[in-house]
Amino acid sequence: MMNILFAVAVLGILGAIFGLVLAVASKIFEVKKDPREEAILGLLAGANCGGCGYPGCGGCAAILAGEAPVTACAPAGAENAAAIAKIMGMEAPTGERQVAFVRCTGGVNAKKRFDYVGVKDCISATKVAGGPLECAFGCLGFGSCVAACQFGAMSIGPGGTAVVDPDKCTACMACAAACPRHLITSVPVSKKVHVGCANQDKGKAAMSVCSTSCIGCGLCQKECKKDAIHVENGVAVIDYDKCVGCKLCTKVCPRDAILPVATAEEKEKYKAIKKAQAEKAKAAEPAGK
Repeated sequence: MMNILFAVAVLGILGAIFGLVLAVASKIFEVKKDPREEAILGLLAGANCGGCGYPGCGGCAAILAGEAPVTACAPAGAENAAAIAKIMGMEAPTGERQVAFVRCTGGVNAKKRFDYVGVKDCISATKVAGGPLECAFGCLGFGSCVAACQFGAMSIGPGGTAVVDPDKCTACMACAAACPRHLITSVPVSKKVHVGCANQDKGKAAMSVCSTSCIGCGLCQKECKKDAIHVENGVAVIDYDKCVGCKLCTKVCPRDAILPVATAEEKEKYKAIKKAQAEKAKAAEPAGK
């Protein structure tokens, strides 16, 4: 009996000693936690979408270390970004809200090389002979971006290409990371004129694979009064800092590659205006010139 009591006493004493050692060690090796971290984490969206470039919202606390901007969590919104800036002792960020945009309106307008019957996933589709479309820059329409979006902002439209709901989009750009064709970019939410094509092939080559492809003709560039659109690497690109949304480029595009697509009536009306202006200018020229 005494042996048992002795053993219990020894174990109790050892347990107390080890507990004391662990308590002291925990104090000595304690990692000091910045009290701002909890406050910042409370302002993040909590979606763990990865749009900030970190594995999840916990990783976005790199804001504290100055490794990420206060706007790193796009889904948190401008108000929370301003609150994070205040916690960090910084000025509230400025700038217009961004939304995702898919640079392709091909879909049913793009020519197919074959019918793909595999896994309905864009990445999987590209592994089969480069994908079923003739256009190497076209949206495959299998919804990898839709699956990546945690906010219900992406869908496959009736034309067969991915489309964005700007009211739901948080610009986390998880969709862009999921697109194997790199067709998704961010644009200012107030801008309504966009080039719906990313095809860099030259004229005839681009024309042969899709009925709405940009062919780099440059008519939009010549028509723009604000120098806001230029042909770069064979495809029209808009400078949103200069674009005023006049839509003149949409009315002269022969391929309807610029959104919103102008109606036939709008194009005819604009042609008539241009013709009248030319005739007026000619009539104003000095005689004999």
